[in-house]
Amino acid sequence: MQHKCKVTVIDKKLYPDLQEKYIADPNAGVCPFYQVGQEFIFERYGNADDFWRMGKGTQCSEAWDCISRYIYTALQGGSIMHGWTNDDRIMIACCNDGTRPVIFKIERIDYKVVHFDRDLSSYEKAPLITKIVTFDNVVDINEHEEGFIEIMVDGDVDDELIKAAAAEFNINVTHID
Repeated sequence: MQHKCKVTVIDKKLYPDLQEKYIADPNAGVCPFYQVGQEFIFERYGNADDFWRMGKGTQCSEAWDCISRYIYTALQGGSIMHGWTNDDRIMIACCNDGTRPVIFKIERIDYKVVHFDRDLSSYEKAPLITKIVTFDNVVDINEHEEGFIEIMVDGDVDDELIKAAAAEFNINVTHID
């Protein structure tokens, strides 16, 4: 099983009374860096390692200081906040700015990478994807040009079930990560 982390900006707050009292520019306003609804995906698979690159420059350093520990935990497959949230794969956190905090939803995304013995066309992958998406616990499938697909899961999906489905369409699975 592999893991990604999705960070969504769910709200921005402003405390003008605190800005007026403590900030050099009392009219600084809300955080200009993030917008509500923005989503960022972090992964550590193959050559991708977004965590050590601070989201490839997509994150404010004050926010990163607060949310990076949860992102790291998610990327390792851990419980982001065991017992605190109603789903251990999710955490709600905010940045350090006390006068204009940004609120984030941090989600661990579990997935399996299914590698094939060759690159397959979309036409070849279509029936396999159609079948796999009906399996219990499968949330979504990301199709890639290279010889693999990513199966997003909410729970476990038996590797042998995936291999058997591929064999039905004369597709050889070399391994599943």
